[in-house]
Amino acid sequence: MADPQYLLEVKNLRQYFTSGWGRNKLTVKAVEDVSFGVRPAETFGLVGESGCGKTTTGRTIIRLYTPTSGEMYFDGRDIAGPMTNELRKYLTDNIAMIFQDPIESLNPRMTIEEIVSEGLRVRGMTDKNELRRRVYDSLNKVGLTEEHATRYPHEFSGGQRQRIGIARAMIIHPRMVIADEPVSALDVSIQAQVINLLNDLKQEMGLTVLFIAHNLSVVKYFSDRIGVMYYGRLVEVARGDDLYNNPLHPYTRALLSAIPEPNPITERTRQRIDYDPQKDHDYSTEQPAMMEFGPDHYVYCSPSELERFQREYGQPG
Repeated sequence: MADPQYLLEVKNLRQYFTSGWGRNKLTVKAVEDVSFGVRPAETFGLVGESGCGKTTTGRTIIRLYTPTSGEMYFDGRDIAGPMTNELRKYLTDNIAMIFQDPIESLNPRMTIEEIVSEGLRVRGMTDKNELRRRVYDSLNKVGLTEEHATRYPHEFSGGQRQRIGIARAMIIHPRMVIADEPVSALDVSIQAQVINLLNDLKQEMGLTVLFIAHNLSVVKYFSDRIGVMYYGRLVEVARGDDLYNNPLHPYTRALLSAIPEPNPITERTRQRIDYDPQKDHDYSTEQPAMMEFGPDHYVYCSPSELERFQREYGQPG
């Protein structure tokens, strides 16, 4: 059963990929037993190094991949079952995705008007005047103009292309947006513009956002709660301030230590934290699981590790 406090709920999600056959068959466990929930109008950040399963999780939620096992619910409805036409329509009406690469995600042979309006045309809207009005409105929301509608993607900069991708997602008025590293391919100055734009749209439209990124500074600024992934597993979930001020899992500490400091003197001398699962954990006698450390703060650890965290940091109220 779905938890009513969450708009999106993921339970024990697994996503495996296989290749080859017989003795040469290879199975890659891209997502392994991932569980989390996203509340209405909340931004949930999903962070981790490249290849940890963040993007695969987002693509599985929107059903670009069929989940190997697990449960997924959106507003109480099961979205992990067989992909029927009804379920496909339900997902496309309620969840939109902003892709990482603003170049590859736009069809170079389509005008911006055709790209942005495609979601509405797929849903059966045929009134050209209404389509054009909605396109212009969506472009204006992301800082572009009506004159841009007749151009092609190659005529725009990377930041403008990402704005076009955002306009395409917002034109259907989704309840939730999955933003898959929407600023990683952009210059730092442009990243701030796109993040501020997403934040403004979130407030204006009451959006729920699953924000996937590897830049922890960006995630802290934009997210209410954050989940940290390592090799396909969630290892810690907490509110943004709790995660940054009181990281528990050794991998979370290692990630945070990798954030560069603006002061070149302290940046040159400070110590980084290395994470080695073989040295940092002893699971020979106890099996790890996702355990609650405090309100909205969960960590993947063994019972003895949880006791140690509580002794070191105090039992939160």
